[in-house]
Formats: sequence, C-alpha cells, structure tokens
Amino acid sequence: MSWLKRLRVDGFTLALLGAVALAWWFPLQGAAARGLDDFTNIAIAALFFLHGARLSREAIVAGALHWRLHLVIFASTFILFPLLGLALKPLSGHWLTPELYLGLLFLCTLPSTVQSSIAFTSMAGGNVPAAVCSASASSLLGVFLTPLLMSALAGSHGAMANPGEAIGKIMLQLLVPFVAGHLLRRWVGGWVERQRAVLRYTDQGTVLLVVYTAFAASVSSGLWQSTPVQALYVVIGVCALLLAVVMVATTFAARRLGFSREDEIAIVFCGSKKSLATGVPMAKILFASSALGAIVLPVMIFHQIQLIVCASIARRYAQRATTAPALEEAAD
Repeated sequence: MSWLKRLRVDGFTLALLGAVALAWWFPLQGAAARGLDDFTNIAIAALFFLHGARLSREAIVAGALHWRLHLVIFASTFILFPLLGLALKPLSGHWLTPELYLGLLFLCTLPSTVQSSIAFTSMAGGNVPAAVCSASASSLLGVFLTPLLMSALAGSHGAMANPGEAIGKIMLQLLVPFVAGHLLRRWVGGWVERQRAVLRYTDQGTVLLVVYTAFAASVSSGLWQSTPVQALYVVIGVCALLLAVVMVATTFAARRLGFSREDEIAIVFCGSKKSLATGVPMAKILFASSALGAIVLPVMIFHQIQLIVCASIARRYAQRATTAPALEEAAD
C-alpha cells in the first residue's frame, strides 16, 4: 500500500469510489431501494446524535467569545463561497451540465467541516478552542442557512424542496438528534470518547450509504448517459480553484485585520472547508433523487482536494512554528 501513501489517496476516498462503482453496476430499485433509503435515514440520525455527544460545553465556552474570528469564518463560509458559486453560473449549460452546476452551487452554501477543521488547526498549531466553537456553530447554522441560500441562489431549479419544508426536515433528521446527543453527553459522552476510533467508521459508513443510494438513483434515471466526461474534468478544476481563492482570501483577511498567527490558522482552515458529512445528508433532503448523484459529486471531489491541500499547508505552518524560534536564537 506504499504507492497509495505516495499518491496521498486515503482509504475513505477509495471507499467512496467503490460505492460509486457499486451503484453503477448494481443499482437497487423498487422495494429494496426504499428499504435501504429508510435505513440510511436512521443511520444519518444516529450519526448526528454521536456528533452532539462528542461536543463538550467547555469547548463552546472557550471559543464563543472570540466573535471577530467567528465573523470572518462565517463571512467566508456563507458569503464569499456563495458569491463565488454565482460567479460560476456562465459555466452552466456550456462547460457544465445544469445538475453539476447546481452541485457546485450547493457546495458553496454548505457549512464548514468539524473534525478535519479542528484536526488541521491543531496540527498547524492554531487556536483549537476557537476552531471547535466556530466549526460546530457553522454546522448548526448550516441547518438554516444552506436551504435559505440555495433557495435564494437556485430557486426551484433541480426540483429543490421548499426551503421552509427543507429546514423542518433537516432539523428533524440532523439538528434534533444532535441536540439530543449533546444533552445526553453526561451519560453517553464518556463511552463515545472511548469508542472514537470505532465510531469514525460509523461516520464514514453513513456517508458511503448516502453516496451509494444517490448514485444508484441517478444511474436508474439515466442521468449519467447525458453527462459529458469533459464536464467532470471542469468540476475538478473548479473545485481546486474555489479552494485556492478562498484560502488566499482568508489568509489575506486574517493578516489585514491583525489576527495572531494562531487565529489566522483557525480562520484559514475553518473558513475554507466544506462538510461532506453534513452536505450529503442535506442534499438527500433538498433535491430530487434522480439528480442527487451529480449534485453530491462536486462535494465529494472538493472533500478530497481540501484534505490533500490542507494537510500540506498544516505541515508548513507547523514547520514555520518550529523554525522561527531557532532563527531568532541564531540571530541573537
């Protein structure tokens, strides 16, 4: 497996590709598809219950008062990204199919990640409590803001659900289990922390289930037969460009506004990332199943690109932190 490490392709990415391939060759239909869909909904609710049980109130209090940092992150997540998504509209119908453009627009309205944002902030030596608070708050705000932003930017395109109805469904399936998990943290939090390594596979397994059902529905509807291969290359290029633009913008904003190095790291990693774990279940609620595969594809591609790029940048931040004191001592 050393060649995979050199390519920096993680096992979860391979599993995602496997789920897509399985959906392509063996798409479930009829009663079997409906049964798997119901099971997936239960798995999603369990996933967010566990997320709620993991979040400590101490972490919320520690980072909540750093309001300037949070405003910059939220502005990047819910203002800059959507504006960039609108700027890509001329690509729809020419370089991209309408479904793929809708997927890019949906990507731009999603909240930030939680686990990887915190992990990269910690790896780089940034403000971890603020990152915990900001990323968690972003996920909760996304329950309301993502449907509203999609309604404002895309309207009824792609058979999108009514925003009020969508918010209600998202609250029932994502927010209510999350809050329940957090309220029960006193009793289940210790067990969840001890099982963190095992439960990571629960997170990934739930995402894989949704990806399979989404792509199976798209294959059954014949969507991919009308999707040109060059449009997929365009999606990859656009996702890489979006990440580059936002990371440069957040770095510039953090330095221009006088934030410390630790705060800059939290802003860059929390403000430039998008959540696959939240986005895929949301897409399942917001959009018609026949187009769901194409809509979640940009989120899947962006997820892998952000992991590769952010891992490299986090290592560079960490290296600078260790070399700077040595250079100062040499100068003295």
